[in-house]
Amino acid sequence: MEFNKDLDKSLKFKTTKSVPVVPTFEEMDLKEDLLRGVYGYGFEAPSAIQSRGIMQIISGKDTIAQAQSGTGKTATFAIGMLQVIDIKKKDTQALVLSPTRELAMQIQNVVKSLGDYMNVKCHACTGGRAVGDDTKQLAKGQHIVSGTPGRVLDMINRRVLNTRHIRILVMDEADELLGKGFQDQISDIYKFLPPGTQVVVVSATLPKSVLVMTKKFTNNPVKILVKRDDITLEGIKQYYIQVEKEDWKFDTLCDLYDSLTITQAVIFCNTKKKVDWLANSLRKANFTVVSMHGDMKQEERDRIMNEFRLGNSRVLISTDVWARGIDVQQVSLVINYDLPSDRESYIHRIGRSGRFGRRGIAVSFVTKDDVLTLHDLERFYTTEIEEMPGDLGSIM
Repeated sequence: MEFNKDLDKSLKFKTTKSVPVVPTFEEMDLKEDLLRGVYGYGFEAPSAIQSRGIMQIISGKDTIAQAQSGTGKTATFAIGMLQVIDIKKKDTQALVLSPTRELAMQIQNVVKSLGDYMNVKCHACTGGRAVGDDTKQLAKGQHIVSGTPGRVLDMINRRVLNTRHIRILVMDEADELLGKGFQDQISDIYKFLPPGTQVVVVSATLPKSVLVMTKKFTNNPVKILVKRDDITLEGIKQYYIQVEKEDWKFDTLCDLYDSLTITQAVIFCNTKKKVDWLANSLRKANFTVVSMHGDMKQEERDRIMNEFRLGNSRVLISTDVWARGIDVQQVSLVINYDLPSDRESYIHRIGRSGRFGRRGIAVSFVTKDDVLTLHDLERFYTTEIEEMPGDLGSIM
């Protein structure tokens, strides 16, 4: 099969073997009901990662896939899973693990939408909800389970989630899952899976340390990896605003507020405390905002996400809980009120704008203490972050 040279040029894939490009969904020989779901979802032609990754997953090979945020990674593994599961059987045949509850639920929605004509059953198994709800749903039989590691492991230990027929394990945002915090839970879940379970590892950023860890779970995987200097997101303009000191950030944000509501904007802070303080301060100044972080009750997080998705809320303030994989199409502006503490988070954050080829803008507030961090980001990703012109509205 011929390679699509334009895609190769733009992504510079670095792979263990050459991975064939399948340029259309028809050529993937998908089930008819799945193909209908793919077109019904709004896809016309596969993105770069989809044209390479879907067929590798369908072929049963362990796969490590890294591509920019907003390029259709979720649909890549969702289509692959939906093609290989047997819808006539009620058993759980695919398991997707994610680092956040919101992402697990979003994956459930994508799977259900793409599998709409197949009558696929997919359950989001996450913490923050009554265990009884999971028990009830899993007892009905779910083809695919999308969940967070803690709750999934709990369901397995309670013998509510039967792993005997699982054929595919997907680790989404794998650098977060394998990097810290979740390692033990992932290892425990993996022990319960049948020998030979296919493993798919997916993320926008995969540091070397995480790639080394994947060796524990994968067997001779196909690697579809993007070079680091191609990860900075095409179509996203990056700017900074020099702010003399921390105390001046708030007034700077207030001056920008009218430009934020032209579209939808996400403002990132590094701590939950800062999110609460900023949201309260803006409300006191008569600005309308919503906020979200990991300490909030799940019902509240769900309500805020829903309002934001529907466009009823225009400005969301959040910690990095929102930086991972969450897809709201209308977001075209991201503001780093605080520069993130690690390089990977910067990419995940700014990737919330400019989803799937649309244009986006990322603006970072930079104090004297942040200048070295900003230069480090530019060097690491071989990119240029320009000073923002006087009027944000002029570049929106």
